[in-house]
Amino acid sequence: MIKSQNQIRIETNSSSMSDLVFLLLIFFMITSTLISPNAVKLLLPESNSKTMARENVTVYIDSNHQFYVENDIPIAVSELESFISTSIGNEVEDACIVLRADKDVPVQDVVQVIDAVNNINSATGAKHKVILATSPKK
Repeated sequence: MIKSQNQIRIETNSSSMSDLVFLLLIFFMITSTLISPNAVKLLLPESNSKTMARENVTVYIDSNHQFYVENDIPIAVSELESFISTSIGNEVEDACIVLRADKDVPVQDVVQVIDAVNNINSATGAKHKVILATSPKK
């Protein structure tokens, strides 16, 4: 009787499977920390208002009076009008600019954003509006 040299084994090596699971776990942990809707840390003023609007451009003002656009790109006040104008484009006639200002920000900083949007409106004849983002009252 001839016996075969190759025997079929039913065992599986699970060490590569555990490596794969850990790699997937690390991947999801890293990507979940990269996704943050509000990269600029702000304490928004509180309000009972429930108004929601589609936002075309978001402007952030932190407690150090620094202006940011698109989550965490710092911008000078003098460049704010041109950035908003190019972000909105010519095809939108009634865009919403959401202003997320820290609750300790002086009113003058808020007025500068409103003035920039008003200058765009008067130059183009558009009806863009500024909406102040708030957090719900506790």
